[in-house]
Amino acid sequence: MTTQKPEEAEPRRPDVKAADILDPNSQIGVKLRSLYAAAQDEAIPDRFLDLLEKLDQVEQRMASAKMGE
Repeated sequence: MTTQKPEEAEPRRPDVKAADILDPNSQIGVKLRSLYAAAQDEAIPDRFLDLLEKLDQVEQRMASAKMGE
């Protein structure tokens, strides 16, 4: 028989107070974190990746041209 440590029995939750739930700044913070998390999960458009690749190629050419001088 295995026993669980008290911290393993329940997942940790941040201390949430009633005042935090009612505070408009707290609610804004929760919504902003949610929006940020959703934006992180979005895929990067192929067109943007192509532009970044072209920029890398130009930067490499410029760096090699400076080395050749």
